[in-house]
Amino acid sequence: MKKDILDHVAICTDNIAKSVSWYIENFQCDVIYQDTTWAMLEFENVKLALVLPEQHPFHFAILKDNVEDYGTPVTHRDGSVSVYIKDRSGNNIEILRY
Repeated sequence: MKKDILDHVAICTDNIAKSVSWYIENFQCDVIYQDTTWAMLEFENVKLALVLPEQHPFHFAILKDNVEDYGTPVTHRDGSVSVYIKDRSGNNIEILRY
């Protein structure tokens, strides 16, 4: 059976630009998107989203083709669709399809 893919982990920050600079200075990664409310950094094996807590919840995202099975999907600016769910401990999980 094929395993699901962890697409990204999103962590909260108080300043997107300063956090992007810190990650770029300390690690080998690429900025694939950045604005004032969030950024996406690409590492070799996974992406890291930097988010403002009032704009996006902290979460991790799993790629699934059947996003609709988890709820009503929302379409994002990049054309992806996702549904946020919580695991049994209250952690935020984004079920994501590009």
